[in-house]
Amino acid sequence: MKFSQNGFYIESYSKCPNCGQLMYEDAEADRARRVTHEGKTYCSRRCVDWKLDREARHAAAEKLAQHAP
Repeated sequence: MKFSQNGFYIESYSKCPNCGQLMYEDAEADRARRVTHEGKTYCSRRCVDWKLDREARHAAAEKLAQHAP
C-alpha cells in the first residue's frame, strides 16, 4: 500500500475499532497508550470506555423499548 507521495510503503496498518485512528507499529508513544479489550486493540482507554458506555446506553434504550406500551 502506498502511504505517501515520497514513496514510503507500509505492509499493514491497524485502526482503532472505535475512533478509526491509525496505530503505527513504530510509534512508542502510541504503543504505551494502547489497550486490548475483548481481543481488539484500541488506541487508548478512553476509546474502550466510550465503547462500553455506548453499549450500555443501547442496552438501556432497548430495554425501555421492550416495555413501552
